[in-house]
Amino acid sequence: MTQDVRPDPAAFFLEGGDTGVLLVHGFPGSTTDVRLLGTYLHERGLTISAPLLPGHGAQPADLNQVRWQDWAACAEEALAQLSARCDAVFVGGLSLGSLITIYLGARHTEIAGIMLYSPAIAVRNPLIHLTPLLKHIVPFWPAGKSDAVDMAANKRLSTCPVTPTRGAHEVYKLTRVVPRLLPQVSTPALIVHSTRDRSIAPHSARLAYERIGSADKALVTLHNSGHNILVDAEWETVARKTYQFIEAHQ
Repeated sequence: MTQDVRPDPAAFFLEGGDTGVLLVHGFPGSTTDVRLLGTYLHERGLTISAPLLPGHGAQPADLNQVRWQDWAACAEEALAQLSARCDAVFVGGLSLGSLITIYLGARHTEIAGIMLYSPAIAVRNPLIHLTPLLKHIVPFWPAGKSDAVDMAANKRLSTCPVTPTRGAHEVYKLTRVVPRLLPQVSTPALIVHSTRDRSIAPHSARLAYERIGSADKALVTLHNSGHNILVDAEWETVARKTYQFIEAHQ
């Protein structure tokens, strides 16, 4: 009898050409969120860096011990290392990773372009607004049911079985900080979301598109994917549009 192999949540680096792509995963996920996209882009000659954000990929309790500044610092370090290796660097992030991407985009005008996947500007679950209180009462709450369209999508992921409350509060803090940074982002931007996403609010991606300061920007709407559009039924469409965006702006 064969056993299912758990997808590897570790950070990964794929050596390629002089154009680099930093990919930032979501909460409470891991680098398996971005593995398919990273492999697709690497096969087309790009250098890929996917750091594992602090607290992710191991025990759920670890995510109750970190701050959003730890995630930002991790991404900053990975960006610096990739920039030292590559002539042009793009940054893309899923959900929480999209917030970190915006944060980097506002601070680093040298970034060649950013990709926001299922941007968590506005989160659908009302519990996130209660996390400043809930974190003192319960350490976790049950993870929501997957909204994936492709049933194979969840097998591609290494995710957290519960939602760590203090970690969710750090995400909430970022949703308060990052929208104010959107007008400061001037780099070209690709924003991709799905109408079947049950994690972010329906207007979240449109809000990011309207408020971002980039003159060169595009909004792509999918209709057959859940929240993690990088592993779901339309992931190849997302990957192709990402590569086309990078090709047009490097």
